Amino acid sequence: MTAPDTLRELLGIELPLIQAPMAGAQGSAMAIAVSAAGALGSLPCAMLAPDALRRELQAIRTATDKPFNVNFFCHVPPVPEASHEARWREALAPYYAEFGIDPAGIGTGAGRLPFSEQVADLLAEFRPPVVSFHFGLPVPALLDRVRGWGAKVLASATTVAEARWLADRGVDAVIAQGLEAGGHRGHFLSHDLTEQMGTLALLPQIVRVIDKPVIAAGGIADANGVAAALALGAAGVQAGTAYLLCPESTISAAHRAALASEAARHTALTRLFTGRPARGIVNRFMRELGPMSEAPPEFPLATAAVAPLRAAAEARGSGDFSPLWSGQNAAGCKPVPAQQITRELAAGWR
Repeated sequence: MTAPDTLRELLGIELPLIQAPMAGAQGSAMAIAVSAAGALGSLPCAMLAPDALRRELQAIRTATDKPFNVNFFCHVPPVPEASHEARWREALAPYYAEFGIDPAGIGTGAGRLPFSEQVADLLAEFRPPVVSFHFGLPVPALLDRVRGWGAKVLASATTVAEARWLADRGVDAVIAQGLEAGGHRGHFLSHDLTEQMGTLALLPQIVRVIDKPVIAAGGIADANGVAAALALGAAGVQAGTAYLLCPESTISAAHRAALASEAARHTALTRLFTGRPARGIVNRFMRELGPMSEAPPEFPLATAAVAPLRAAAEARGSGDFSPLWSGQNAAGCKPVPAQQITRELAAGWR
């Protein structure tokens, strides 16, 4: 049995392809469309309150009986530091003044929640067939609950050490997230970005050292990229950026315009929007404060202070203060339905 056959059998899918869960950029509509095309659609859940998560899961269960994936973060919520939050808002003060925003009216809040007992209770009602995790894994008791209803467990690794750590804890497959990938780095054993590699360097090294299916992620946006990943031993591919211009995507008009422009060729890792490194298209905010500035508080506490700037700028048609998440290769990102993107990517296996 080939590596892609192994993944198809493991996840119950026709195509060894996973649509990357993209929090804030999609909901159930994209997951449904991709699963209907024979791949594994994904629902990002880290930004969903319980009521919203229930609605999205009900929508998926109503629309399809195909396998789908739900994705969660596993970060440890930081203890807020008033002094750091004050420094962050001081750094943003000139921008508040520019947009006429009263800082006193800006609340605080995490905006992104880790996997929890409450979420596990809710998921148990729906028994999703695949559950994936970013930033490591939840505590063993919660992981046992997920496995208890028969779900397959996937998790992201950005280094060989992380892949080994995940394999030792019994995940069913490892997602090798290269440095090219858009959105948040999945790192969890070390915050040293110099330890992370590009996909084509990381993938074969992980394939050699773990006895689990390995899914390539990062910089793969067309059938040729899929074929290259297969040649390096991947059991499947996870693609995200390629889907961002689909009608099922929920990104802003400013984000869509940036992805369709030459600006998409220049991406960088930045801490500014959430406090944790994530790759996005370089914009004014990143240029002026420095993409890896130490000013933001720890993930995910940076988000609340930036939100009103983003809203004000987007109201003017600008993405200058928006997290324009994108991988380094937006070449396959087209304004066509998600099912078409899925079929085009899958051609790399034929």
